[in-house]
Amino acid sequence: MSRFFFNDRKQLVNDAIEGLVLSAPHGNLVTLDIDPAIRIVARGDWDKSRVAVISGGGSGHEPAHAGFVGKGMLTAAVCGDLFASPSVDAVLNAIVAVTGDRGCLLIVKNYTGDRLNFGLAAEKAKRYGLKVEMVIVADDIALPDNKQPRGIAGTALVHKIAGYAAEQGKSLCEVRDIAQKACDSVFSLGVAMETCNLPGSDDDESRIKHGQVELGLGIHGEPGASVVDSHNSKTIIDTLVAPLKEKVGDARVAVLINNLGGVSALEMALLTKELAHSALKDQLAYLVGPAPLVSSLDMKGFSLSLLTLNPVFEAALKEEVETVGWQKPVAFAPLKTLKHGKIHDSVEVTPSDNPRVKALVATATQTLINLENRLNALDAKVGDGDTGSTFAEGAREIAQLLAQNKLPLNNTAQLLQLTGERLATVMGGSSGVLMSIFFTAAGQSVQNGKALPDALLNGLKQMKHYGGADLGDRTLIDALQPALEALRDSDLSAAITAAKQGAARTATMQKAGAGRSSYVNKQNLDGVTDPGAVAIAEVFAAIGQ
Repeated sequence: MSRFFFNDRKQLVNDAIEGLVLSAPHGNLVTLDIDPAIRIVARGDWDKSRVAVISGGGSGHEPAHAGFVGKGMLTAAVCGDLFASPSVDAVLNAIVAVTGDRGCLLIVKNYTGDRLNFGLAAEKAKRYGLKVEMVIVADDIALPDNKQPRGIAGTALVHKIAGYAAEQGKSLCEVRDIAQKACDSVFSLGVAMETCNLPGSDDDESRIKHGQVELGLGIHGEPGASVVDSHNSKTIIDTLVAPLKEKVGDARVAVLINNLGGVSALEMALLTKELAHSALKDQLAYLVGPAPLVSSLDMKGFSLSLLTLNPVFEAALKEEVETVGWQKPVAFAPLKTLKHGKIHDSVEVTPSDNPRVKALVATATQTLINLENRLNALDAKVGDGDTGSTFAEGAREIAQLLAQNKLPLNNTAQLLQLTGERLATVMGGSSGVLMSIFFTAAGQSVQNGKALPDALLNGLKQMKHYGGADLGDRTLIDALQPALEALRDSDLSAAITAAKQGAARTATMQKAGAGRSSYVNKQNLDGVTDPGAVAIAEVFAAIGQ
């Protein structure tokens, strides 16, 4: 089954080009309406007053090449089908369309189809009296003994440097020489753990074995030069950096960190960190990316391209452009940190005694501890069966502090806030946080002068605000809210009755609005009382006795 979104496979590239042009942020791109089989993206603001810079090749490497068309980079890009060189006619039409008296430079990746088609088009263009030069990017160092190294992601750096030279008004020979110098100064190496998938293909088998990566595989999915038995980010970065550093020595470099299409932003950031701590760390002058610049559809891999710097290259990289795909270089510097004192969010309390409050706390905690198995059994019918254990764990913590005489029993605000702090620590899941919010907000309200019933209702209000549940959602709120309202408006006896009735109503509720019970069908909920509501009702009843 295909892994791609598309409508018509035959129109996939045309449709993608239209989308790219429509979304160009500078509104400066056009497609040339020549023939349906000829796909050319060009600058809409081009006036032929400077040397034209043209590149292109097979599609599937987006944003290359059309994403680099714009002021400061390419004048036009010629787009072939997926992983297929554009035709000679397509390249020739692009040259004729954008080339003026100053001439045209073609930037070609070192693949046979691209060399032949662009080369023949250049020769034909000369018959029209046009001046055309060509440079070939061969930056891939995966096969050091290969006389024809491939052109991969380093091509984007050549686009940037050549485009800068042309924008400066330099002659065709000068632009060519600067571009050639860039070709000779850039070195790339890639790695992937999964090769790319072709749109419309049903082949789900991966050539690369699980736990391995291929080093030096091509941007069309060609097999790599070797295999590394690791997915460790540091190991892989070090493996790439070693041969790249041999090429550049100790020179200052800009590094293009290229996502081949299928690596998450999180992983690319991690790989960038590893690069910053690698053997290149003292040579890094600029980072370009991490970003997809010359991708390979959805290949789960990345590549590094190193450019040895000189003043011209450095100025070229830093110059602003108006393109879709280029990433502004970042001057490399070690991680910046700012010292900041740690906040210790703890409640400062002074233990104190109050026999009446001590009895209430002891009763409430012991009730919850005794209810553990009963509440777990109820929760097993509608949730994950741990409500009793969760509440009991919190109760045991408070009971232990009570036994150790560490509670501020004669200071209601401190007692509520300390309870909130401890419950957040010892109670698991969302229940602990919700109860902590309840007690913390209530304690703050008491500290601000509110009466206890009103303070507890404010704690409930905050718990509802952050938790999202409300009355009728089949939670402990169905018992707690009516109980607290009755306590405020009447007395403890009324609160006990309200809590009991509220808990009983949950057994008739056909749908839970919050918590794990919200994922349970109504047949399993019918007749089962919410365990949290039962806990509230039982605590109120025990206190009343």
